[in-house]
Amino acid sequence: MARSENQKLKLTYLEKMLREETDEEHGLTMPEIISGLEKYGVNADRKTVYADVEELRSYGLDIVTEKDGRRTVYKLASREFELPELKLLVDTVQSSKFITENKSRQLIKKLESLVSVHEAKQLHRQVLISGRIKTMNESIYYNVDKLHTAINGNKKIKFRYFNWNLSKQEEYRHDGAFYTVSPWHLRWDDENYYLIAYDDRSDKLKHYRVDKMKNIMLVDAPREGQKLIRSLDLTDYTKQLFGMFGGKAQRVELECENGLIGVMIDRFGKDIPVIKADGEHFKTYVNVAVSPQFLGWVASMCGGVKVLSPEGVAEDMKELSVKLFKQYE
Repeated sequence: MARSENQKLKLTYLEKMLREETDEEHGLTMPEIISGLEKYGVNADRKTVYADVEELRSYGLDIVTEKDGRRTVYKLASREFELPELKLLVDTVQSSKFITENKSRQLIKKLESLVSVHEAKQLHRQVLISGRIKTMNESIYYNVDKLHTAINGNKKIKFRYFNWNLSKQEEYRHDGAFYTVSPWHLRWDDENYYLIAYDDRSDKLKHYRVDKMKNIMLVDAPREGQKLIRSLDLTDYTKQLFGMFGGKAQRVELECENGLIGVMIDRFGKDIPVIKADGEHFKTYVNVAVSPQFLGWVASMCGGVKVLSPEGVAEDMKELSVKLFKQYE
């Protein structure tokens, strides 16, 4: 590009330098700015740079001028994202099991571009992805986008669904036949993305792991299940589930050791009733979808939580306890 053409981009190059090389702790002197612009093939002097800085300020950039010893420096003091906010986003990306390792690195690299090269090093030091359990399905990134498109467009979808077999290979369910459902909500639960969809054949809501969905396609037909969706409080509905496994919703009475009050509030919220049972235990009532995953969660409390009612759920816990005992007898 000719120098005259570069000259037209002087403001763009100046903004780029300030964004990439300055922050609250690092600034550029006037000679450094002029030298930097020269590398882009742009002629500049103090007078024109002063005017350009004022123009960028009027545009909305938070450019401050400070004394750094005997030097005067210019720096971009604030941005759309603060460094602590980006650290939080980096932590979320790198710890998300449903995002592949390769895609995690790409996303974090883009987040680094939102701060100066100096602050980007702080984000880069947090990247400890290798060795973490991450999904191997690269297409999940695009699956989520397709599902949002279907939900926003009020369209049904069809897809294939797989499980892993003992050879560690993908094995399609229903012999590879397509599932056709009405997508309604996406939920992130236990480090996985789930689709909550209505299946008109069974007249039920069903849940699908997004990373196990393949060949997702939009169907030229409107979604069904509006009546069922409107009748549900989705927040309460998903709160009742354990690992997004469905089951009969029931009001379950539990007796818990006092030391587990924090565990119960973390899992079921602060609105649960707390009724003193004796000096060491309290009772509470929770609405849950009773599934093997819920029974397993009770068992994981190592006797600290006991199902009192309904009787059928208490019997299920007894059967599970006997089964576990026999395994190790």
